[in-house]
Amino acid sequence: MTSPRAGATATCEVVTTRDGARAMLDHETGEVMHPVVGPLVEAARLYVTPSRLAERLAAGSAKDEPLVLLDVGLGAGSNAIAAWRVAEALPATARRLSIVSFEKTLAPFALALDDANAKAFGFEGEALAAGRALLANCIHKTERASWRLVVGSLPGVLEAEAENGVFADAVFWDPFSPRSNPALWTAGAFTSLRRLCREGATVNTYSGATATRSAMLLGGFAVGFGETTGDNKQATVGAVGTNARIPAWLERPLDARWLARLARSSAAFPSDAPWDALARIAAMPQFQPS
Repeated sequence: MTSPRAGATATCEVVTTRDGARAMLDHETGEVMHPVVGPLVEAARLYVTPSRLAERLAAGSAKDEPLVLLDVGLGAGSNAIAAWRVAEALPATARRLSIVSFEKTLAPFALALDDANAKAFGFEGEALAAGRALLANCIHKTERASWRLVVGSLPGVLEAEAENGVFADAVFWDPFSPRSNPALWTAGAFTSLRRLCREGATVNTYSGATATRSAMLLGGFAVGFGETTGDNKQATVGAVGTNARIPAWLERPLDARWLARLARSSAAFPSDAPWDALARIAAMPQFQPS
């Protein structure tokens, strides 16, 4: 599996962050995946832990339908394999996990699975075997988890999943930034995602941009503040619930103070926001007095 240049390909390269972690640099966009703290810390801090994945799996039964996790932006695979490890560590009686990873290019994933890089991206032992099986076959299954790879451009491949009856309980939304990949941070993109989400579903993303949060709100999610990222910015959490209440998963919902900041922001909305976006958001249940 080791290549002559284990740390780089024509499209991506393994680099060291200022915190000393190894991370993946995409040459096309110039962006580093999981910057600053690196892939292992960010996968746990921004995705696996706040999604309460272990708790939700443990609360269910192996007889239940699997919990479906949409991993949007496989990248080097660190978010997905961290979730896979959670499922594998639980007893056989717990609910199973079904991961569906989406990516348009597999070069970063292949480079992360190289012998010289695998440990830094969370791939050791059975996890490394799982990643390599996924890369080779686009699917890998164990008693505790299944992992499927969908290669193609978003949001088209997401819409195809909906047509095939795949609906999410949790989403890790981790594509490149709005600057590099603006189509995936619009109200339309989150509206498409909302159609794939069951009642009680959660969405975790690293972006704390005001326009990202307003796009998620316009897409039909209740939205809240997430964990602090390595560069002292704050991630975002979305949730699906009834119009009558804020979903229980949303511990820190955006509030009236955030709404006031939205009204003053010079970059408040995604490119496809309707003309009355502010009024629509202000009328949403989470901003109404309790």
